[in-house]
Amino acid sequence: MAVCAVDIAGVEKTYRGRVQALRGISLRVPEGSIFGLLGPNGAGKSTLVKILTTIIRPTRCSGSLLGSPVGHKPTLRKVGYLPEHSRFPAYLTGRQVIGYAAGLGGVRVNPEEVDSLLDLVGMSGGAEDRAIKTYSKGMVQRIGLAQALVNSPRLVILDEPTDGVDPEGRYHMRNILQKLRDDGVTVFVNSHLLGELETLCDSIAILKEGQVVRQGALSDLTAGSRGFQVAVEGSLPEEAASRIRGLVHSVSEREITLQGADPGPLQEVLDALRAAGVVILEVRKSHQSLEDLFMESIVEKQGLREEGERS
Repeated sequence: MAVCAVDIAGVEKTYRGRVQALRGISLRVPEGSIFGLLGPNGAGKSTLVKILTTIIRPTRCSGSLLGSPVGHKPTLRKVGYLPEHSRFPAYLTGRQVIGYAAGLGGVRVNPEEVDSLLDLVGMSGGAEDRAIKTYSKGMVQRIGLAQALVNSPRLVILDEPTDGVDPEGRYHMRNILQKLRDDGVTVFVNSHLLGELETLCDSIAILKEGQVVRQGALSDLTAGSRGFQVAVEGSLPEEAASRIRGLVHSVSEREITLQGADPGPLQEVLDALRAAGVVILEVRKSHQSLEDLFMESIVEKQGLREEGERS
């Protein structure tokens, strides 16, 4: 069994007024992986992140963070954190923010280590010595990521890390997070940018109304939707259409869809198309997108809730 950086069970949070933000959350995040936490607004994502970082207290929580009970203060020294809507003293420079964060965490850093962090997040070359108040939102987020790494953490928790970051900045941030994973750091990302998480994450969890509705490796969650798509030029001759009818899921004017990861039926279809003189433009693997999986999960959860209310 894989060692987990985060292994929690039955996490609940009820605010005053009896508002249940979390309703028994259980998560396992393997060490050295990139994990994505997804969910619509109000699903409880930020509440869970704040419980893991002890910013708020849970109503109920059991489990571990980096092998120690959640809330163990010495263990939190091994955790880096970038909150959503991060704010730093506006009069400080980017370089000073890193030193400020190091001081708050009791971490000693030398100028060379600060320079290395600034280079890593693309904030060297002069910008690092300007005041934060002159920065764009994307520049603030880059400095925020640098300060989250100042303690050389084993686990980095990032709450909407690319909020306000332009496409180029998001590309560089993805590269940074992948490098951290390659170095054995666990990256826990809370984000609503599904396309970005799809290319980045090893595993995900989808929250809805304070509960986990889907969890696991993205490849496993979409395994049942794998198949192939064959793009052709022009309409299929009737002879070819009849030969492949039992092998395919659907045939449109210019595209043939097969379900399943087995390439055997695909070869038969391609042979039939070539024998009929059909021009094959493209053959590509297909699977359910993260966006489709997300929407399916949310709608499925909603349907189950409504069914329960009726019964």
